[in-house]
Amino acid sequence: MKKVSLIAMMAIAALSFQACNNGAKTGSAADSTGTVKDTADSANKVKDTTTTGATGIAVDKDDAKFATSAANAGLAEVALGQLANEKATDAKVKAFGAMMVTDHTKANNELAEIAKKKNIALPAEPDAEHQKKKTDLAAKTGADFDKDYVDAMVAGHKKVESLFEDAAKNCKDADLKAFAEKTLPTIKGHLAEIEAIKKGMK
Repeated sequence: MKKVSLIAMMAIAALSFQACNNGAKTGSAADSTGTVKDTADSANKVKDTTTTGATGIAVDKDDAKFATSAANAGLAEVALGQLANEKATDAKVKAFGAMMVTDHTKANNELAEIAKKKNIALPAEPDAEHQKKKTDLAAKTGADFDKDYVDAMVAGHKKVESLFEDAAKNCKDADLKAFAEKTLPTIKGHLAEIEAIKKGMK
C-alpha cells in the first residue's frame, strides 16, 4: 500500500514539475507561436480560472489585460518607429521614430520579464489595427508619411498615457503597478515631444 502511495506521489510530483515548466515558458511561447493580443487575452482568461493550479495566472484579470494592452502598444510603437526611422523626411520625425524604437524596446523587455514571472501570455506582434496602420503608412512617402505618422503618434500616445495612468492607480499587482508608474513619465514626455513636432509642421 505504501509502495502504491509512493508511486502516486511521484507521478503527481512529475506532473506538477512539468506543469511548472510549461507555465514558465508561457511568456516566451507567445513569441514563437505568433500570439496576438486577443489570443493572449483569451489564454490569460483560461489560466485565470486555474487559480490554485501550478499553471494558474499570478495576477488579477484586469492586471493581465493591462499587460497585454501595454505590450500591444509597445510593439506597435517599435514597428512604426522603425518605419519612421527609414521613411521620414523631417529630421525631427526621424529622430522621434528612433527614440520610439529605443524606449519602447526597453519597456517591452521589462514588461516581458514581469509577465514571465506572473505567467501572463503577451502578444508577439501588434494587433490587426496597428498592423493596418503600419501597412497604410508604409505606402506613403515624403511629407504625407511624416504628417500621418505624427498624427498616429499623437493619437496613440494619448491612449497609452490614459492606459498607464489607470494602471498606475489601479493595478493590484505591485510589479505591474511599479512598471506603469516608472514608464508613465516617459510616455508623457513622448506625447509632449510629438505634439511639439506636430505644432511645428506646416
